[in-house]
Amino acid sequence: MKITQLTTYLVAPRWLFLRIDTDEGISGWGEPIVEGRAETVRAAVAEIGDLLIGEDPSRIEDHWQRLTKGGFYRGGPILSSAVAGIDQALWDIAGKALGVPVHRLLGGPVRDRVRLYSWIGGDEPDEVADLAREQVEAGFTAVKMNGAGRMAPIDTPARAHEVVDRVAAVRDAIGPDRDVVVDFHGRMSTAMSRRILPMLEPLSPLFVEEPVLPEFARDIGRLASGTTVPLATGERLYSRWDFRDVLPTGIAVAQPDVSHAGGISEVRRIAAMAETYDVTVAPHCPLGPIALAASLQIAFAVPNFLIQEQSVGIHYNVDNDLLDYLLDPSPLRFVDGYAALPTAPGLGITIDEQAVERAAATGHRWRNPIWRGTDGSFREW
Repeated sequence: MKITQLTTYLVAPRWLFLRIDTDEGISGWGEPIVEGRAETVRAAVAEIGDLLIGEDPSRIEDHWQRLTKGGFYRGGPILSSAVAGIDQALWDIAGKALGVPVHRLLGGPVRDRVRLYSWIGGDEPDEVADLAREQVEAGFTAVKMNGAGRMAPIDTPARAHEVVDRVAAVRDAIGPDRDVVVDFHGRMSTAMSRRILPMLEPLSPLFVEEPVLPEFARDIGRLASGTTVPLATGERLYSRWDFRDVLPTGIAVAQPDVSHAGGISEVRRIAAMAETYDVTVAPHCPLGPIALAASLQIAFAVPNFLIQEQSVGIHYNVDNDLLDYLLDPSPLRFVDGYAALPTAPGLGITIDEQAVERAAATGHRWRNPIWRGTDGSFREW
C-alpha cells in the first residue's frame, strides 16, 4: 500500500480535517488544527506531506520521526498539530487495513467504558447552576466550567469571590456524588491562582485546569504545594519534551491534546511518562469528531486515564456541531456520561464526505477574541 494524496478541508465552526488516500482505496482521517490558525496549519500539512507521497502508510513511527525531526527547525504548535493530524490519519488507515480499532493496536482496552465531562456556560459564565442541572439530567457525572472571564493580574477580592460563588452554585446543583472541573484557562496570574485555589478547596473540584499560563507551567509546583486542589495543565504543551519539566512539579492531571501534541503516537508516550509520576491523563479535546474519536482510542488503552473532554454542544460550535460530519453519529453518542468501547476499524467513525465537502466550500475564518481590561490593556482569553 502506498500513500497517494493528502487533502485538507476547512470546515465550520473552526476545524481543519485531513484525508489521506492510498492506492488500495483505504483512506484515513485526521484533524490537524490550531484554533484560529487553521490556514497556517493547512500550509504546514501540505509542506511536510510531500514526504509521504508514495510511502507505505503503515510505517507510522518512522513517518512521525521524519515529520517531526526531518526539518532543521522543529516543534511548536503549528508543526506539531500538522503532524498530529497526519498521525491520526495513519493510525486510522492501519486499523482499517487490519480490520481492528486503533485501541487494539495500542495494546488493547484496559477499561470497558470511558467517563466524559460536558461543558457548561461560556467564557464569562452565569446561570451555571441551571446549566449544570441540564447536564446531570442528560446523564453526565461531571461538568466543566470556566472559572472567570477577563481578570486583572491582581484583581479585587470581589472578583475572587465571584469565581468561588459560581463554583459553589454548581457544587450545590450537582451534589457531592458528581464532579466539577474548573478551567482557569491561563487567565489567572500566579498571584491570583495562589489567592483563589485555597478558597476553592471546600468545594472539591475534580481539578483546576491551566492555573497559570503554559510559559509558567514549570513553576506550577509553587501552587501545587500550597493547595489540596488537584492541578492540571497540558493543552498548550506539544511534546513529551514540553511535559518533561512539568510532570515533576506536582500536577495531578496531564492534558495533552491529540490534535496538538503530535497525535496518537506522542500522546500515548506522554501518558506513559505521566504514569511514572503518578499523574493521570485527561486528554484535552474541545474539537471535532475526528479528534474526539482519536482521543477515545487513547482513553481506552491508557492505564492512567482519568476523564475525557468532549465538545458536543459546546458554546464555540455555532452553526455546526461535530455530529454533523458523521454518517452514523452513534459511536459518539454517550450513555449516562460514558462512551462505549469502539468496535469499528480504525478510529471507529465514518466521515460524511459529502457534508465535509459542502462545509469546505464555505470554509471559515474563526479567530479567538481579543480581550482588554478596564484600563484598555490586554487580558488573557
